[in-house]
Amino acid sequence: MGQHSQNVLFFEGQRSGKLPPNQRLNWRGDSALNDGQDAGVDLVGGYYDAGDNLKLGFPMAFTITMLSWSAIEFREKLASKNELQNAIYAIKWGTDYLIKAHTEANTLYGEVGDPNSDHSCWQRPEDMSTPRNSYRINQQNPGSDLAAETAAALASASIFFRQINSTYASTLLNHAIQLFEFASNYQGLYSNSIPVAQKIYSSSGYKDELAWAAAWLHRATRTQSYLDYIQQLGDTGGARAQFSWDDKYLGAQILASKLVLEGTVPSSGIWVQYKAEAEQFICSCTQKSSRKFDKTSGGLLWFLPWNNMQYVTTATFAMSVYSKYLSANNESLNCDGTTVTPLDLNSLVGDQDVPNPNVLEGAVVSPDRNDNYVDRRDDFQLAEPTTVTNAPLLGVLAFLA
Repeated sequence: MGQHSQNVLFFEGQRSGKLPPNQRLNWRGDSALNDGQDAGVDLVGGYYDAGDNLKLGFPMAFTITMLSWSAIEFREKLASKNELQNAIYAIKWGTDYLIKAHTEANTLYGEVGDPNSDHSCWQRPEDMSTPRNSYRINQQNPGSDLAAETAAALASASIFFRQINSTYASTLLNHAIQLFEFASNYQGLYSNSIPVAQKIYSSSGYKDELAWAAAWLHRATRTQSYLDYIQQLGDTGGARAQFSWDDKYLGAQILASKLVLEGTVPSSGIWVQYKAEAEQFICSCTQKSSRKFDKTSGGLLWFLPWNNMQYVTTATFAMSVYSKYLSANNESLNCDGTTVTPLDLNSLVGDQDVPNPNVLEGAVVSPDRNDNYVDRRDDFQLAEPTTVTNAPLLGVLAFLA
């Protein structure tokens, strides 16, 4: 089985709800079929986040955004490897759930399950007996980060689905537009409104999600007001040290850079600032600039000790997609006086590729700072796979195919 197949197969292992007839990981079964009943809504479906049985809207939405971005940029390569249909299934399993979770214009369910009881009881989701509490944001308890990230997920997915199912794409876009308005009009941190989220995916801010969502909505609609919104935010993020479920500035910077490269926006003001900051991150990955990201002795980019691979996959995706944008516009990077061509980036992307009863095929684990990995189930820092790690890898593997 190829790397693509395994990467997409991982998401089948993370499915919650009523499994479809074409489910390939057949050791999994139906689970959490009553999710949302405590709130009188249908929240069945979606993805379990990592090695636990929680459904967490914030990282789940980022996962869907990255899967969609991967599929948009590398659609032909996925098709050539007969993986496009599996990518469609993976994205739609998430977007179907996110639509369900958006029950009203200004109401979005952001979590199902309780972290304390879930994490203290390690069991298969099919056997789950822990509480399945539902948590939401609304006008009185806002969550701009969660609502905007969900808007980004649905807007990006709408672009991907246009050629497949235009009616579904329109539904996705309508939800995205409403969610962005909710995020913008009622501002606040989602983890303040859903306090249990502070223990697992606490948000450090929401301006990055607002810029990221506006960029995706502009790409989906070509509506000038979204570009105006990005300009009015006035916060480009500066040079970033990572791209992750909590920090979307680099994503917004790269999408803005694409607009500059294509001539959609001027090469001046805030737009050229976005581009410079995106390119500073890419140059730091290449080791060709004065500001270099750490690497292990084996050559793997090193960001943080906890699940380092999630940052490696997003950084590698960033290099992959930026290489594509540069090539399309006959441009190269200038990294402190050193020219870095798209071909140089391609080779760097390639350098980063890296007796159980229920094998979660395609799950990505992280070696430590010294390139060592000991297969211990209780070492969550290295051994716990997550959807946010695998999502950008779909695009990276397609790029390398």
